[in-house]
Formats: sequence, structure tokens, C-alpha cells
Amino acid sequence: MVLCGIDEAGRGCLAGPMAIAGAVLERSIKGLDDSKKLTREKRAELFETIQKNAVFHIVLFSAGEIDEKGLSACLKAGLIEIKAAIKADRYLFDGNCSYGVSGVETRVKADASVAQVAAASILAKVSKDRALLQLAENYQQYGFDRHQGYGVQAHLKAIAAFGLTPFHRRSFKGCDLKTIDLFAKNSLNY
Repeated sequence: MVLCGIDEAGRGCLAGPMAIAGAVLERSIKGLDDSKKLTREKRAELFETIQKNAVFHIVLFSAGEIDEKGLSACLKAGLIEIKAAIKADRYLFDGNCSYGVSGVETRVKADASVAQVAAASILAKVSKDRALLQLAENYQQYGFDRHQGYGVQAHLKAIAAFGLTPFHRRSFKGCDLKTIDLFAKNSLNY
């Protein structure tokens, strides 16, 4: 039975794309794990190994697409595209929602227990992070290379000081300059 693992990266970012990846492993790969548990260097190494040893598909949704269509619609479209691009007997998405896409199973923390989902997790995270590293070259004052677009204090301060880039998700509350409270105890901290 052929299993396609699916995961996303960047769902909660304030800037940059969200990536959704699907992977079917053609052979076993050592060291696969939830991408968040791996170092940047290890993820990059595994990214190359996965590409050589898997059938995979990566979908990127820009900040503009997320603002226009909404996060759930983008996730649904990504799942549909992966199902169309990768033929498998089963599709397993990390999390607890299939966004109405038939034939997609879900499992919380599958990226830590299923090799195919771990591979997809790494493909998605590296793809998203590389897009943010490219943005960092042109928008150095935002620190995208350090926080990868998430709503950490330094990023919120940069938004308050410099405004939004064309790559910020304007529909996200953290990107509304009127609602940013840099000193709130409950602000995001990654």
C-alpha cells in the first residue's frame, strides 16, 4: 500500500508563504523526524536526500493568496493539488482536519511518527524557510532570516517601525498596526 504523507509549514506566519508538501518514499531514509525538532542544517541535508528518494510535490501559497482566499481555502486547495500530483493508496495529513477533501486521513503529530509525513514536514519547512531567506536579503530590517516570518517580538517591532512589506499577510491580526501591543504579556514569542 502506497502512503503519501502530507504536512504544511508557515500556517501561522505573519509574512511569507505557506508551504504544503506531499511525499511518497521510494526507500527508507534515516533521520526523518518532525521538522521542528531538527536543526536547520539537518533539515537542509534531509531535504536533498528526500528529493532524491521520494515522489513529492510542494505547493506554495503567497501572503496575497492567503489574504484573498483565506487560510482554510488555501489548505484545501493544497491538499487537492497534492492528491492530483501524487498517486497513492492513502493520504495522511498531519493535524486534525482534512478541510473537506475526501480520501485524506488526519493524525495529530503524524510528522513525529510516520516517515512519509516527516518527509513532507521537512520539504514544506525548508521550502518556506528558503523563501523567507530570500525576502531577508531585500528586507534586512525585518529579521526574516532569524524568525522565518513568525510573530516574535522583534518582528512585531519591525512592523511597527517600518510598516508592512508586500509579503506580509494583511488579514492576520498581528499585521494590523493598530492592534499591535509590543508589551502585551500574551504576545507571540517563538
